[in-house]
Amino acid sequence: MKLCSSLVLFALLTLLAACAERPGPDALRATAVSAPGARTVTVYVATTRQRAEGQDDLFTASRADQVSYARFTISVPPGHKAGEIEWPGRTPDPGKDFVTVERRLLDRAAFEQEVSRRRGGRPPSVGVFVHGYNTNFTEAVFRMAQMSADAGVDGVPILFAWPSEGSVTGYVADKDAVTYSRDQLTELLTMLARKRTTGPITLVGHSMGGWLTAETVRQLRLTGQDAVVRRLHVILAAPDIDVDVFRSQLAVIGPLDPPMVILVSPDDSALGLSEFLSADRRRTGRLDVNDPAIQEATRAAGIQVVDISGLETSDSFRHNRFVALAARYPQFATMEQSGAGASLRQTGAFVLNTVGTAVSSPFVLAGKVIGSE
Repeated sequence: MKLCSSLVLFALLTLLAACAERPGPDALRATAVSAPGARTVTVYVATTRQRAEGQDDLFTASRADQVSYARFTISVPPGHKAGEIEWPGRTPDPGKDFVTVERRLLDRAAFEQEVSRRRGGRPPSVGVFVHGYNTNFTEAVFRMAQMSADAGVDGVPILFAWPSEGSVTGYVADKDAVTYSRDQLTELLTMLARKRTTGPITLVGHSMGGWLTAETVRQLRLTGQDAVVRRLHVILAAPDIDVDVFRSQLAVIGPLDPPMVILVSPDDSALGLSEFLSADRRRTGRLDVNDPAIQEATRAAGIQVVDISGLETSDSFRHNRFVALAARYPQFATMEQSGAGASLRQTGAFVLNTVGTAVSSPFVLAGKVIGSE
């Protein structure tokens, strides 16, 4: 019965992928200007994707021998809905759509200089996003812009774009592509840790990008780069990682400060498909925080696992819930600064409430909510 359900899910995912119209490189053409009331977000890119022929500042699904760097300025429309991307049509409308207003290829020196430039007289904070499986380059850039705009943080958003096939049927190829990109992500984080930036380097890995993120932190630890690891605040969103593999990664990484955060949803259908393709090996992104064994394991490992199933999502496969959290970042920051959200730094298993403004712990707080709903 389970095999039948998984086959149906795989067929449905493939059918939807074939029918859905996805954004291509045209959406990244700098052909528009911002509309009155629109916001602009500058996204920096480090990528292991190969440059598109004749368009050096656009990138394909092929693998490059060297890391390329770029900068994109994206205009966010005045009526933007948090958690969503208002995709441009054939004729981009900056009053209603996300549109590209500038794009530029950078060399490494220019990239380093720009991301470490003081802002408001202060060193910048840095956030690195590692996208997931089945993601084309355009989707990755616009997702980074959406999360940055929603969070409203005065920092430097950096996208690490690995060469995903951007196809449901490219699962195995994508697994090879993230493995291919480990050294380059390690190099990027080492570079950023050397620069004059402030605070932790927030490192967010989604889906298969979560495996790449965890593997990179493990590699940093194995090579003795503890100073770099100390700068990291690691968040894995719906990580597509075999539970046993993740346990072995954590054994090398060890506890982090602040703790590594794992965002999970037991009803994530995309990870359900991943389990099917992996001989029913459980995925970390589908952990059940109500399981006493999981609760004990999270405390022992010094990590924080947060069930975000209560968040609304327009994603029918419930794999992209994490994007809604960006808009709630100021609320969480205020809670933590006031002391109301002190438990957000505790290790253990937690549940995000339905409005996404508080966290409860099934074993530390006996289900009581921190703060008010």
